[in-house]
Amino acid sequence: MGQQQLLLIVLGVIIVGIAVVVGINVFTASAASSNRDAVIADLTTIGSMAQGYYRKPTALGGGNNTFTGWVVPAQLAQTSNMSAAVTPTVAAQSVTLVGVGTETGNDGSTKVKATMTVTPTAMTTVVDN
Repeated sequence: MGQQQLLLIVLGVIIVGIAVVVGINVFTASAASSNRDAVIADLTTIGSMAQGYYRKPTALGGGNNTFTGWVVPAQLAQTSNMSAAVTPTVAAQSVTLVGVGTETGNDGSTKVKATMTVTPTAMTTVVDN
């Protein structure tokens, strides 16, 4: 083989190697972002249930304009998107939900994490990782 052919082979191997590394990085970032979105969707579902409890009269099993007494439904406490059960903090006029995902987050060492604050009229989400 000539020098030109060897150079083209080496150049081709380098380009393929770079493409593989970039592909792996894109896949990893996509998996974390997808898991983060899924955790937020699960927290939104749970938050909607909390708001329903808040608005429901006591006679129908609700809170009668208070979140006090509300608990996360057992079947939603931990979903396939979360590595641990949702951690709720219930107060009279707000509920704070913390969900931890299954993928490694932005810091590269801990899992994806989102905190949602549910009030009678709104839900606010903060991405912790």
